[in-house]
Amino acid sequence: MASHAPSSPEPTSSSALTPHPGGLWDAPVVLAATPIGNLSDATGRLRALLETAEIIAAEDTRRTRHLCQALGVSAPGRMVSLHEHNEASRSEELVAEAADGARVLVVSDAGMPGVSDPGFRLVSAAIAAGVSVTVAPGASAVTTALALSGLPTDRFTFAGFPARKGAERRRLLQRLAAEEWTTVLFESPHRTAATVAELAEALGTGRPAAVCRELTKKHEEVLRGSLGELAEQLADREVRGEVVLVVGGAEDTAEEASAEELAAEVLRRVEAGVKLKVAAKEVAADRGISARELYDAALAARKN
Repeated sequence: MASHAPSSPEPTSSSALTPHPGGLWDAPVVLAATPIGNLSDATGRLRALLETAEIIAAEDTRRTRHLCQALGVSAPGRMVSLHEHNEASRSEELVAEAADGARVLVVSDAGMPGVSDPGFRLVSAAIAAGVSVTVAPGASAVTTALALSGLPTDRFTFAGFPARKGAERRRLLQRLAAEEWTTVLFESPHRTAATVAELAEALGTGRPAAVCRELTKKHEEVLRGSLGELAEQLADREVRGEVVLVVGGAEDTAEEASAEELAAEVLRRVEAGVKLKVAAKEVAADRGISARELYDAALAARKN
């Protein structure tokens, strides 16, 4: 039998709320990460925040009530929605209440608010109004997938959900083709196979990648291989659940450029009005080589 979400609680005065531990509400607005799958990943701090917040701004109030029920947490505060369609207007209201002394907790359906989920506009509004904001960290699909991918983690970038089509999607593919850092993306399950195939075509079939599915859940799965191999695997199967794509960076070609090519770039900048020493330093910094060596190479090239 399907369970039903409990009815919305009536607004509760702050005096009726559970007393908050010292330091829990040092800032009136707190963004708290919720589990991305496994409920055991809920932190003690998240539980305490849910129990003591006067206002809980949730991406989906029904899912947040179900989360509280599953965690055995009483959340007596007033629960309101904060999603992509009302975030601009509701953020101003919430910040005003926080400025008046209310304790506002912001949660998304899974993971950290503001990371491909509502929260960014509220943080911006709070900063503009001089209202303090802090974060209660926890589970993150981005770092979980990155750690499981087996790809370099020392430098990475997060690209969120790719645009479905058009110029914005083409620009992303062009950027990723030259991106040397590992890139993390979110994608819906029914578009995953097509996106991986398109990445293979644009970035090359040999680029290493990982498809991470249902992270921290019972049916967690991580497929690793080249984009070409992954595209073949996904072509004949139905992808289900939450998906995170991790794509390895392009090979660093800095060492492959000859001194003559780099000197030519320096001289092009000089022709544009940049002083020779400055141009040499700029190009050297981009390429990670000696500015003096490049300066001498540019001088020699100019004489010839």
